[in-house]
Amino acid sequence: MTPPTIPPVLDAPADLAAALARAIDNKTKPLGSLGRLETLARQVGMIQQTTKPALREPAILVFAGDHGVVAEGVSAYPQDVTWQMVENFLAGGAAINVFAEQNGCALRVVDAGVAHEFGPRPGLDDRKVAMGTRNFAREAAMTPDQCRQALRHGMELVDALPGNVLGFGEMGIGNTTAAAALMHKLTGIPVPQCVGAGTGMSADGIRHKQQVIEAAVALHADAAAPLDVLAAFGGFEIAMMTGAMLRAAERRMVLLIDGFIVTSALLVAARLQPAIVDYCVFAHCSGEHGHRQMLDALGARPLLDLGLRLGEGTGSALALPLLHAAVNFLDRMATFESAQVSEQSA
Repeated sequence: MTPPTIPPVLDAPADLAAALARAIDNKTKPLGSLGRLETLARQVGMIQQTTKPALREPAILVFAGDHGVVAEGVSAYPQDVTWQMVENFLAGGAAINVFAEQNGCALRVVDAGVAHEFGPRPGLDDRKVAMGTRNFAREAAMTPDQCRQALRHGMELVDALPGNVLGFGEMGIGNTTAAAALMHKLTGIPVPQCVGAGTGMSADGIRHKQQVIEAAVALHADAAAPLDVLAAFGGFEIAMMTGAMLRAAERRMVLLIDGFIVTSALLVAARLQPAIVDYCVFAHCSGEHGHRQMLDALGARPLLDLGLRLGEGTGSALALPLLHAAVNFLDRMATFESAQVSEQSA
């Protein structure tokens, strides 16, 4: 499968960066005084190729999938929690429901591969590839065809969205194990530095999780190319996010990247198309062990550090107001000329 081609945002018209800098610097404020908001405004302008960027119909997609590796005892919670949390999302009772509504963001839940049959449900996109992945401690999590199918589904979901801002969230018991394995294989960072408590494992549980990943890495030693690594260790929800990210960047959307699991999907996408990072706003640094180093491997600077490790896209939703603030000051704030204020007085 050939991934979409994503140009660096600096491939925008040659004079755009200078025009954005002038527009930002000419606002009624000391130079640089809005800090990261100025960086965000410039980034969104470069993505949208305009000095007057606008955010339209932001959405968050929450991708859910189960993982066969749970059979190895790598989670403090049983696999049934995945489908139970999907029911909670559909009922509006989860943290992401609260934060998305609070910030005026559309929310869609995607069944990428939950080991449960939901039937047709309002608010649920049925893109189930299979009833969970296979146990990657014993065999590849996905077949190559399943991996490609998940990537295609992710792209198709983005094609149906009307807006230009997309946040990513996930749910899947066992997916921190998959994400840690992906992180290790794609960055070379030692397994112990990639593995954390996930849903609340004890110290003994974390050591066991490391051992499971190390044995699986040896089993799948031949997996080296990004999509081969994804098929060997990933989840359907991770693969579907990867496809969605690639399509969203191709459409020049702003990508809101959540925590550890979402960033692992981006890591795969970035190994396929490095310029995708230019389109990403990294919402926060998760409390999950390893996320900081994964962000560092991508050269990412997160907006928030709140100790979150819930997933669901909660960080994406909480970062959205900052993105709005960046675009709004560029659009609405007076310039020195319009306000007739001397630049020296600021």
